[in-house]
Amino acid sequence: MEIDRKGTVISAIRHEETSLCPYTFGWAPDSDIAERMDSYYGSADWRKSFHNYIAICTGLNEYDGRRIHRPGPVFRKDHFGSVWRTDLRPIQVVEPVLKSPSLRGYRFPDVERFLTSEWERDVQEALQENADCFTVTGVAFGLFERSWVLRGFTEILIDSVTEPQFFADLIAAVAEQHIDKVLDRVLDLPVDGIFFGDDWGDQRGPIINPQQWREVLKPHYARLYAKVKNAGKYVLHHSCGSIVEFIPDLIEIGLDVLESVQPEAQSMAPYELKDRFGDQLTFWGGLGSQSIIPFGTPEALRKEIRKLAAHMRQDGGYILAGAKDLQPETPTENAAAILEEFVALGEQDAHLTVQTAP
Repeated sequence: MEIDRKGTVISAIRHEETSLCPYTFGWAPDSDIAERMDSYYGSADWRKSFHNYIAICTGLNEYDGRRIHRPGPVFRKDHFGSVWRTDLRPIQVVEPVLKSPSLRGYRFPDVERFLTSEWERDVQEALQENADCFTVTGVAFGLFERSWVLRGFTEILIDSVTEPQFFADLIAAVAEQHIDKVLDRVLDLPVDGIFFGDDWGDQRGPIINPQQWREVLKPHYARLYAKVKNAGKYVLHHSCGSIVEFIPDLIEIGLDVLESVQPEAQSMAPYELKDRFGDQLTFWGGLGSQSIIPFGTPEALRKEIRKLAAHMRQDGGYILAGAKDLQPETPTENAAAILEEFVALGEQDAHLTVQTAP
């Protein structure tokens, strides 16, 4: 019997418990994990043993001019005018386009520059390949992230204190492009959800003053989320770090799924989040990418994955995943342990499809 992956994810979002655990498993594109796994299992057949429940059918960050996973020069200018250095990990903005706290003379690029026929073709191909999955597409950098890409990370944080009106105006201008142009295009796609991304926290807590976040960013996200909901689609949002202070606000404005859930960050233990908010929000992630994945033993990983699934799946509301895709430093045996446990929880006849090499 075929697994209804899309239906299973929708049931989880509706807080209905399911017999199989929805999951996503992936690795960083600049890592050698897949090749090491080929050697570990003795062939590439392991790649056929799993099929993610959620398929991200390309986001717009790959189409903003940087083309970061493709050959080319080290320094690349995105369509918004900022220059990136792409031979570092992570890649970095080295020359933001806005040299001063002013939008005078700046024009946002037409969305047709990144909402290209190539992008649409790639999305349609991904949709066809993942017709049985819960499908999502993104809308590029979020409001805060796009703002610091335009202005520089240090500069935007200073601006938020010394030039609060400019900070608010810049966020509003980015939001206008998202709401009135980008979102109109992506909502025409036959996806199940829209995946936003905006990192608001570091390991200790919010990067942005919470009151300023509520005054400046929250109203725009409320409009974005409402537009997605009015189109009959689900709202998913990625945010790293400690953002527990914002979770009640996100629930209030209609968030369905919070992704990443870094357990190493302050007050982001997934079990505590589930107990506090699990009846109102679905969590996607929670397996520690900065702790147990690179530094734990395979046995400890297996134990933690089973514990996560048992606790977080109660009454639905959970998609099993690492807080990040597997990073290059992940030991091969740990990657294999994660794969095997995910498949055991989320696939039928799992014992027939995944076998550890002798």
